[in-house]
Amino acid sequence: MSALTSDEKLVRMANQIATFFRSYPDEEAVAGIHKHVVAFWTPKMLASLEACLPAMGARVDPLVVRAMCDGKPEAESPVRPATRDPQKLGEGASDAG
Repeated sequence: MSALTSDEKLVRMANQIATFFRSYPDEEAVAGIHKHVVAFWTPKMLASLEACLPAMGARVDPLVVRAMCDGKPEAESPVRPATRDPQKLGEGASDAG
């Protein structure tokens, strides 16, 4: 069994993000994937993912392809922005906090 290439690892990670957002309507899922990847991945990771998508074909979730290849999504992400204000803790905070 061979080790995964760095491109395969990026696709696997992107597909895992898509799996999380799969329960949302497609447009919100695409926006959520895009927002997550842009917010948390390094520019090098983003560039590598975008470059490898055509070669990965069906191994890439179609929502990932849309999130990364169709420009900035117009829909709002279903994940609300987090707040750092302790007075507002819980008001619109993301699940990540």
